[in-house]
Amino acid sequence: MSSTNSPGSGLLSSAGIGSGLDVNAIITALVNAKQAGPSQQISNQTTQLQAQEAGLTALGSALNSLQTTLGKLGSSLTFNSYTATLGDSMLGTTSTLPNAQPGTYNLTVNHLATAQKRASTAYASGSAVGAGTLTVSVGNQSMNLNVSATDSISTIATAINQSSGNPGVQATIVNGTNGAQLLLTSTKTGVANAFSVSAGSGSSAGLSALATTLNTAGSNEASDASLSIDGIAVTSASNAVSGALNGVTLNLSATGSTTLTVSQDTSGASGAVSDFVNAYNSYISTVGTLSSYDPTSKQGGVLLGDTTLMSVQRQVNSMLSSSVAGNSIGSLAALGITRNADGTLSSDSGKLSSALQSNPGAVQDLFAGTNGYATRLNSMLDGFTSSNGILATRTASIQNQLSNLSQESTALTARMNVYATQLRQQYTALDTLMSSLNNTSSYLTSSLQAMLNSNSSNK
Repeated sequence: MSSTNSPGSGLLSSAGIGSGLDVNAIITALVNAKQAGPSQQISNQTTQLQAQEAGLTALGSALNSLQTTLGKLGSSLTFNSYTATLGDSMLGTTSTLPNAQPGTYNLTVNHLATAQKRASTAYASGSAVGAGTLTVSVGNQSMNLNVSATDSISTIATAINQSSGNPGVQATIVNGTNGAQLLLTSTKTGVANAFSVSAGSGSSAGLSALATTLNTAGSNEASDASLSIDGIAVTSASNAVSGALNGVTLNLSATGSTTLTVSQDTSGASGAVSDFVNAYNSYISTVGTLSSYDPTSKQGGVLLGDTTLMSVQRQVNSMLSSSVAGNSIGSLAALGITRNADGTLSSDSGKLSSALQSNPGAVQDLFAGTNGYATRLNSMLDGFTSSNGILATRTASIQNQLSNLSQESTALTARMNVYATQLRQQYTALDTLMSSLNNTSSYLTSSLQAMLNSNSSNK
């Protein structure tokens, strides 16, 4: 266990022997008396600055959370969201992009896109096929396999799957009742992704026979998806049909007829507004705590009267109370977002939903336009929350002051050590003098006593 000594202790602890004084206690008391005032002032200033720094950090966190919601409100994607719904969900699923157009359509799926599949004749397990060159092609891409005289269909399947030049074919060995068969499958659906197989000139009869079998049409041929939208024929190499309707992708899984409805999805915009209101109310709560005052205890929040906090409040209040010029909605209040007595916001979801349905463009412009609330408020808050903003500058200043106070505390301790040393030197000198005087006094007393004793005996 370590111990810490005050500046007045530990030096020439034998001082006081001659004088009988408790020198250590005297020095400690003198040092403490001189050090107490400055030390307490440093401590008080440090505590106050640390509290201010914590307050600015809390304020910055609340503003950053508010800005996160403003990022969503300031994006046009938030207000250009659509949903596509199939009357019969068994036919597939849908996805949309912001360029989708609302509408209702009659959809008929005649045929799904399929991948080509072809199988060889059956072979005894491990039996050789024959030497030569086997070529597998998809469109204008081909791969050539050099097949040795001992290679089986299993060896050929592995070579197809591992080839870096594979054009889009997967090989599988199916062990059926009559033996092992090589099954080739296109990795993509559609006629354009059909494959062909051929044997090079000079190949063995066995390899040529394999190629012929795999190149013979069967019941699992490649086909495109066939559908119609309001009677307009559409084909697609994939069952994920995109491009037929702007911004809508149909992921087909069955044939049949149904309706396709594309409508605006207001949930994203409503959620963004709700997130903003919640973040704003959290900001108001944080500001209230930081700037509070309790008349009973006469204690205030750590940022009570702080100019930075008051500047944020003033600018945010002014901006949200203003209107957006040229916008048919004009204000937050007209959208159902109103201010309560305690400064928090409330949102009328019904009024907001109605505006999003009837005039989505105006709602978007109200928030995300050049002069929209989200655009202007986000830009204003950047001046406080950015890396070189007001909060960062204030925090850096406080940290610099704390560093100075730490150095001042260190310097104070050093001065007190010097002061304690000086006091000990002075008291040591005094102690030595008093010891010498005591010795002289004792000598004189003894001499006088001896003289008195001598005179007494001579009578």
